[in-house]
Amino acid sequence: MTDTDITRVGVVGCGQMGAGIAEVFARSGLHVLVSESSDTALDAGRARLHTSLTRAAERGKITDAERDDTLARLDYTTDLGDHADRDLVVEAVVENEQVKTEIFKTLDKVVTRPDAILASNTSSIPLITLAVATSRPEQVLGIHFFNPAPVQRLVEIIPALTTSNETIARAEKAMTDSLGKHPIRAQDRSGFVVNALLVPYLLSAIRMFENGTASKEDIDNGMVLGCAHPMGPLALSDLIGLDTIRSVADSMYAEFKEPLYAAPPLLQRMVAAGRLGRKTGGGFYPYN
Repeated sequence: MTDTDITRVGVVGCGQMGAGIAEVFARSGLHVLVSESSDTALDAGRARLHTSLTRAAERGKITDAERDDTLARLDYTTDLGDHADRDLVVEAVVENEQVKTEIFKTLDKVVTRPDAILASNTSSIPLITLAVATSRPEQVLGIHFFNPAPVQRLVEIIPALTTSNETIARAEKAMTDSLGKHPIRAQDRSGFVVNALLVPYLLSAIRMFENGTASKEDIDNGMVLGCAHPMGPLALSDLIGLDTIRSVADSMYAEFKEPLYAAPPLLQRMVAAGRLGRKTGGGFYPYN
């Protein structure tokens, strides 16, 4: 087996991130099997992918023929057992350690290829926890894509303590040669590289709004117009998803006990109210 053998990819989860990851692999010419926990979730994921690819064609990013070819490379299932023949399976479900661990236990049982890579798109959960839940910890690592996955070039590669050098090399080569992504390597520490820098910044902006230092518009305009950021921190929080930010914050605080990593009360209340950002139609700002 060579390090160019990744041609059949599985993606577990077809929400915002899972759909984007599936689209990236399919647009790159690889066959992708997408799995979801229910027919309803699977139908929603299929529609999400169709809409994204159609918009890309309408905007001239891809041709109509490329859209159709990409859609033809996508298959769907509600049975994790259908991932048996995959060279690489990327888990992209809710940021919950127990849920992810159970998925890795199941994938370990059903994926029959002895050299298959099992990867997680987690943004904060320790990879070693997922690796030791399997009988092949040397083939488990993190591959953390950024939203929107078809646009953002960066991918974080996070080896666990048990991940073999061969697995790391195969994953990095797939990201560069197959997907045209730019991988950076991070240690298995909560937050990795990007979120360890980004999330405390977002939490600081939420606290600033919460304590009345400035309006949400002024906070965002300050960073856009004063620091040349493409998007303000509160608008970016809405784009990422407030539940995701809270989950990453909770994980980082649990590991490092750094007060600046603790989720502010306002963030916790917004998540409890279901105001999660763009994906629910409202967070710090309203969305249609």
